[in-house]
Amino acid sequence: MELTETYATIPGASVSGLYFHHPESRYFAVGRIARDQVDDYAARKGIPLAEAERWLRPNLAYEPEQVAPLRS
Repeated sequence: MELTETYATIPGASVSGLYFHHPESRYFAVGRIARDQVDDYAARKGIPLAEAERWLRPNLAYEPEQVAPLRS
């Protein structure tokens, strides 16, 4: 991995970071996405609910009624 003169990484898919530890730190998990959150997301993005559910399916806290077909 290299850095350019403007500090971009080469190759572009490279990942780096600073990790800090503190003995009193606490970690948390992000929960699954509820139906009301998906409704709001679909409305803000201007996409059908079924499409939002298809893209978010691995993270849903519920089973969608139907799976939207892939667009070509």
